[in-house]
Amino acid sequence: MTRPVIGVTTSARSGWRIFPLVNLNLWLAGGRGVRWVAGRPSDIASVDGIVIGGGDDISPDLYGGKLITSARLDPDRDAMERRLVDEAMAQGKPVLGICRGAQMLNVALGGTLDQDAYGTYTASERYWTILPKKEVEVQRNTRLAGLAGTAPMLVNALHSQAVQDLGQGLRVAARDTGGMIQAVERTEEPFALGVQWHPEHLFYAHRQRALFRGLVEAAAGAAEGRPQLPAVSAAGTY
Repeated sequence: MTRPVIGVTTSARSGWRIFPLVNLNLWLAGGRGVRWVAGRPSDIASVDGIVIGGGDDISPDLYGGKLITSARLDPDRDAMERRLVDEAMAQGKPVLGICRGAQMLNVALGGTLDQDAYGTYTASERYWTILPKKEVEVQRNTRLAGLAGTAPMLVNALHSQAVQDLGQGLRVAARDTGGMIQAVERTEEPFALGVQWHPEHLFYAHRQRALFRGLVEAAAGAAEGRPQLPAVSAAGTY
């Protein structure tokens, strides 16, 4: 079977370290990745799905906000990824958003971000680690639950911002124990899931590999003109 091709956006500064991990997860799921960075070609028509990867904070200019905290921004990457999400939705290509990518998925669909999420959600435990120490609660009857189950999940955390107002067509798929949104997903075709953690670092956990499997199965469905959501459901183990 031909492996679905997945475009993977990364930081131009540090993406060379992260892309191999993402690509490993895609390969284990039956796909293969191509790396995209701002300033170089990134053609949505050349791939079957996309991963919007982690990185710098998203400029509040994209959702009508004002910068209220010190942050490293990457406006060129912001513009590229917003375009790619728009094009993916228009062309029916599935999307997996990782950390920053979950936030970009939300913003591209008209949502907003909380720039000081831990200041708002004071009961949320704050971690800055690639190790799975943060507990999240997966919502029942979601695509995420179908892929990874509803048992409490330990994930890593490398973020200060979080989803605030939901973008059009999105619903909450997971929260942490303090109520902060940790995952969002589309309710209709095409498949789109954004998680606030970094599953690429947790490739040894089958529940995390399932997220990439869902994307790859959706991408295969899109490439063959089949509905994506039944393919995602079939890819789940719960």
